[in-house]
Amino acid sequence: MTEPSGRNHPLNDLERELTLLSRHFIASRGPRIGQSLDRSAYVLLTRLETGDPLTLRELAHTFQADVSTINRQMSSMLRQGLVERIDATTKGGARTFRPTPLGLERLAADRAISRAGAARLIDAAGWDEDRTQQFLTLMVEFNHGIEELEERARNHP
Repeated sequence: MTEPSGRNHPLNDLERELTLLSRHFIASRGPRIGQSLDRSAYVLLTRLETGDPLTLRELAHTFQADVSTINRQMSSMLRQGLVERIDATTKGGARTFRPTPLGLERLAADRAISRAGAARLIDAAGWDEDRTQQFLTLMVEFNHGIEELEERARNHP
């Protein structure tokens, strides 16, 4: 798709709607009352729970962040007992990280709060289960496309 030309181009509307969605979703979670993870720990644990342990470099690539930033965040999570470091003989001998049972427990608790916020948004929109599933299907397709693009960019700098 090309750059928007004019005020009524669909990309202008899409950008605005994505910004609003992000703002509404964060606000729907309400005050951080009851949540125990900061945003970076929540996001990192969400990624680490889905597969094999990852190195700092792999996490930095995933989140398009500096390794030093990821290192600071992971160090904090190590001190809190949310992740553990594994001295790996694979991945070039780099240490990898995986969530601890405590990290997964706190992620599940915070995720329940986040899910309740998403439910409030769906209710406010007046959507039924079919409409919600349609939206989910489109979001999954959209996110997979973005992830494939990012993967190609990482593999072909």
